Amino acid sequence: MSDRLLDDVAALPPPAAPPLGAALEAELAGLAPVPTRRPARQLAILVGISLIYGAGLVVVLSTRRDMLDLPMGWLAVAGAAWLGGFLVPAYVALVPRRGSMMPRWPVLAVAAIASSIGFVLLGALVHPSGEHSRQLNWEHFPQGHGCLELGLLTALVPVTIGAIFLRGVLPVGARWVAAGLGAGGGCLGGLVLHLHCPITDGPHVALMHAGAVGVAALLSAALVPRATRR
Repeated sequence: MSDRLLDDVAALPPPAAPPLGAALEAELAGLAPVPTRRPARQLAILVGISLIYGAGLVVVLSTRRDMLDLPMGWLAVAGAAWLGGFLVPAYVALVPRRGSMMPRWPVLAVAAIASSIGFVLLGALVHPSGEHSRQLNWEHFPQGHGCLELGLLTALVPVTIGAIFLRGVLPVGARWVAAGLGAGGGCLGGLVLHLHCPITDGPHVALMHAGAVGVAALLSAALVPRATRR
């Protein structure tokens, strides 16, 4: 009797699935293909727009009045260091390792920490001056806060573009990736200040110019991960 009952139950048609509901059907109907990321193109856009923006700031604000008084070798090497500090994190953040789609957040963590400390030390130890340079020193140190603000304003553009490009692609390490982007943007700000500001005393260069790197990294780590979530 039980075998016959089981056979009868097995012969019954399966129950109909419950309806999805209007809200879920509307969501499914609105699904669209996600465009594939093009990291190299995104990197070129970020770097191109950021450099044009930085160059525009230098043109509008004018180059430093003591430029001809300073060692050309130091101007070139320090400028290359600032530029490299911007380009390397931008590349690592946007271009994944071959064969992987995961962000290289450990590399960016090292880059953010190293650049935040390294440029402060560089500014404190190496800051040549000339006849037309200006000195604030500790006595008038607060007067130089405009340089820190200019450095952060410069960093805003590459950080914003990077956050747009990385939206939805940071499953892990989002804060370190954001910190690396912020540090890179701060280095671009340091490059703008290197070409514009004639104040050459150690405290100002170390804390107002190079300090923009660390401050931009911290602000970016705090704010950008929210913007990169879908």
